[in-house]
Amino acid sequence: MSGFNTTIHAPNRLRICALLDTAGEAEFGVVQEQLGVSASVLSKHVTVLMEAGYVDQRKAVRDTRQRVWLTLTRQGREAFRAHQAALRAIVGP
Repeated sequence: MSGFNTTIHAPNRLRICALLDTAGEAEFGVVQEQLGVSASVLSKHVTVLMEAGYVDQRKAVRDTRQRVWLTLTRQGREAFRAHQAALRAIVGP
């Protein structure tokens, strides 16, 4: 099916993409809290999305601690929206 993306379709990766599509950029800890997963689980999913070219990360120091900020790439946003359209086509109007 055109647009259906097995990389994005995994539940946690789908939720990461949805959150980043809406937020634009989100701190790793905020994404972790929203998904209710451990840091290692989130890290593994983010790594898959980064390897696919769908997510970028930016590291910055905040409150004397290094933080990681996540964003969807242009390619990631396009893939996510195509996947959304494919899901809508499956379930109907």
